[in-house]
Amino acid sequence: MPLRTDCSYNQIAFTLEILKLLAEKPRKRDELANLLSEFLEQHGKPSEDVLQKLTRTIRQLRDSGFEIKSAPHHPYELVESNFPVLLSTEQRQALKMAADFLDGMGFSAQASQINRIGQLTQADRSNNVKVDFSPPVDYGENKLEAIIRQLQERFKQQCRYTIRYQNPKGEERTWDLDRSELRLHDGTLYLFAFVPDKPFPNIKKISNFDKNSLFRVDRIISVGAASNISWVFTFPTLKIRYRLSGQLASYRPRRSHEQVLYRDPQGKFVDILTEEDYLFWFRQRILRYGANAKVMEPDWLASELENEFKQAYLNYCQNSSEQTNC
Repeated sequence: MPLRTDCSYNQIAFTLEILKLLAEKPRKRDELANLLSEFLEQHGKPSEDVLQKLTRTIRQLRDSGFEIKSAPHHPYELVESNFPVLLSTEQRQALKMAADFLDGMGFSAQASQINRIGQLTQADRSNNVKVDFSPPVDYGENKLEAIIRQLQERFKQQCRYTIRYQNPKGEERTWDLDRSELRLHDGTLYLFAFVPDKPFPNIKKISNFDKNSLFRVDRIISVGAASNISWVFTFPTLKIRYRLSGQLASYRPRRSHEQVLYRDPQGKFVDILTEEDYLFWFRQRILRYGANAKVMEPDWLASELENEFKQAYLNYCQNSSEQTNC
């Protein structure tokens, strides 16, 4: 039976199909050839010489500026595309704004990628938005970029792994980590991870919740290989009930892990229930609210915050000429 011809097919369509498949993910030669054979048959073209067409087209793409990596027993990988991107003025400004934000946050390599993809210049910068953000670390630096890529690879594998970490005192230690993710807070990038072998400071107080830990990415020396032990759970959480009053009495939760338990009919306060996986950010937020916030449960957390406010008050008294009134 003769093949059905398709006028919509040509060499450009075949080339674009290769780029589309490689843009999705790296693919081995045989896998790519099978997918391209199906593509040719759908367009009524013979597929017997698909491997030759593939090799020839890959060579032409490389000659045109597309960086495609390959090696024996390794897949084809599209490292960098040279395909022209056509954008409107508004789209260019939006991309330039995103690149400026990333650059300001210390992700200079990623910002450079966006500028190069869109061929963006200073003329594309919007005059309505200013970026003034100075993180403590440039995460586009080569070593840190390699660390971040290795961590992202571990996240894909979802198996336990190790990191070599240096604490603020300069002491090094190897940590075994389980479920992990990257989190950005106040300009600092953290590795948030469950540490299965971390000892409990008070098992009756926090239990597994206290095994959730933070590591500054810029202090990670190296990332170890993944083991064969899979991640089998989500991060443990702690339920906290707190009350907002005064200027925050009308607060409406914006975080997915928060909900309103009770709202005073007279608008004097609102009680919020939240499930937190780490106290570091919650404590900062509550302390920032000052007299407008109060933790109701658990009691031990309420006591810790109360003592912290008392100590802050005493610190002000020590620096005050009215110390005798404290």
